[in-house]
Amino acid sequence: MANIDRKNVERIIEAVGGKDNIEAATHCVTRLRFALADESKVDSKALDENELVKGQFFTQGQFQVVIGPGLVDQVYNEMIHLTGGARSSKDDVKTLASKKQNPLQRAIKTLADIFIPILPAIVMAGLLLGINNILTGPDIFYPGQSLIEVHPEWADVASIINLIASTAFTFLPVLIGWSAVRQFGGSPLLGIVLGLILVNPDLMSAYQYADAKLAGTVPVWNLFGFEVEKIGYQGQVLPVLVSAYILAKIEKLLNKRVHDSIKLLVVAPVALLVTGFLAFIVVGPVTFAIGNVLTSGLVSIFESFTALGGLIYGGLYSLLVITGMHHTFLAVDIQLIGSQGGTFLWPMLALANIAQGAAALAMMFIAKEQKAKGLAVTSSISAFLGVTEPAIFGVNVRHRYPFIFGMIGSGIAGVLLALNNVLASSIGVGGIPGFLSIFPNQWGVFFLGIAIVLVIPFTGTLLYGRYQVSRQSSQQVHSSSDGMVAKPQTETNATINRIANENNNNSNQRMIEIAAPISGQIVPLSEVPDPAFAEKQMGQGIAIKPSEGKVYAPFDGTVAHLIKSKHALILTDVHGIQILIHVGINTVSLKGEGFTSYVETGSSISKGQLLLEFDQERIEQAGLPMITPIIVPDGQKGIQVAKEYEGAAIQNKEPVLRVSLSLES
Repeated sequence: MANIDRKNVERIIEAVGGKDNIEAATHCVTRLRFALADESKVDSKALDENELVKGQFFTQGQFQVVIGPGLVDQVYNEMIHLTGGARSSKDDVKTLASKKQNPLQRAIKTLADIFIPILPAIVMAGLLLGINNILTGPDIFYPGQSLIEVHPEWADVASIINLIASTAFTFLPVLIGWSAVRQFGGSPLLGIVLGLILVNPDLMSAYQYADAKLAGTVPVWNLFGFEVEKIGYQGQVLPVLVSAYILAKIEKLLNKRVHDSIKLLVVAPVALLVTGFLAFIVVGPVTFAIGNVLTSGLVSIFESFTALGGLIYGGLYSLLVITGMHHTFLAVDIQLIGSQGGTFLWPMLALANIAQGAAALAMMFIAKEQKAKGLAVTSSISAFLGVTEPAIFGVNVRHRYPFIFGMIGSGIAGVLLALNNVLASSIGVGGIPGFLSIFPNQWGVFFLGIAIVLVIPFTGTLLYGRYQVSRQSSQQVHSSSDGMVAKPQTETNATINRIANENNNNSNQRMIEIAAPISGQIVPLSEVPDPAFAEKQMGQGIAIKPSEGKVYAPFDGTVAHLIKSKHALILTDVHGIQILIHVGINTVSLKGEGFTSYVETGSSISKGQLLLEFDQERIEQAGLPMITPIIVPDGQKGIQVAKEYEGAAIQNKEPVLRVSLSLES
């Protein structure tokens, strides 16, 4: 790897506000990570102009500067030498960065960390409930009748599907208990038990509570003259969240005070007993009431200001995605379904996904570079299927106006949905497939909303984008006619000459195919939920959604670098081509837990050799994406990606990349 220019490192330090503005700094395999005293001192323009910097962004209180694999080590070492600062761990930076977040930001992050790991179960339940809606909803296949009424032989099939689908929502406190206690630092197993306690069949179901309250038949426990209602908390969020927090704190306290020899007999029983009593006597009744008040308040606001509510939530939802606040509304949606039988927020979310996808798709007809066109297409498809981050961060926010037109379209559609009280019976399915979550009798209005969010963002972005391009072209022509700007023509000639030279030198190019190091499904980098990879800031390549937790050598060569936390490695083949394999996103936070390496830096490798194993379940439990980027880092002389393959990845059988190697380099 070439030596770095010390002056460029000095410019990075200056651009982040100087050494006095750096509270802590660390690095991973691709980027520098800063905890800054004052984020407003960052000079983004200076960083963009620095040849060492591939990209930059703020996330979760950290400022990250993308350098790329290999070089980042040198840049970090030089930066520490220049600033005289101490080396920091990733936890140090994460801790300092979290302190920069206000209480609301920390609360949102905590909720996100709790709900994201259980999303797969919720998405599964949402899809299956959608299928059940199709089978049991009237007027879909037959006028006034459902499919199972006309074809009774399908009734039991629908019943089994409904049983499987509704289980995740029926035992939702169990899922939340597991994830919340783990997040709060307690034992996840105790969280599961806590959730089961709150939905025990001996308790009256929360769904029957309202009718029983009116009839005066709510069962009670008599605790020495003090009556406690004997009800469960199915479909409720707040009771299990608060109880999980209490359980984790009691468990940690007991673990510190109780001797190791009797911990098994004391910690779990005491923690669950105390938490259980508190849950039924205090926490449950209070939070149950608070949850119902909040839900009723939200419903009344939308009833009183229906159109305005739809406009605000539908229009600003994508803005919530940028801030991370959208995770907060997962709990609200679940609470609405549990108490009201359906949520009016999720349908607007689904249309906001499509709106951002339509705006990103329009950029394909505006962008001039093939790379930008490809990113627009792939990210829009992802948004249409309910994952908007690639479209928002990779395309729309960068150009601003596509993002704005997307919000305009989803705001108008939000008014339509709110005025017609369109409800979703489940959550987890966004984008176009989101219609499966909508009650079938409201599909017509929802599909009209889809048409709005397809047409308005796409048309607005396309027309405004072409206007912008036309205006810029006319300005260039005007400047050239005045003799002020001759550069565009010079660049055009240079481009033509370069292309001509490349065509003439095809005989000096060698094409090398890189075999799949992991089995799974190949997807474009734009689907990676990390802007450094999605925007190809470090280089071209693909990503793989793994079907197994093993990484194999895709060629003969050496291990140029194995990251200490074992989640990423850089390999060099016999021709000198380097590739980066980065297992999962933000998996550096696991500190090597769940990863087993069979090689080390400098090891020779042969094609098909097992290099690394990773525990897929552990990564999922941590709520981290498992999608794995495979990239050819920029800066390798005479080496560039000639083709990115699609489809299935079968380790060492199917190629994932074709690399062009200049024989003269």
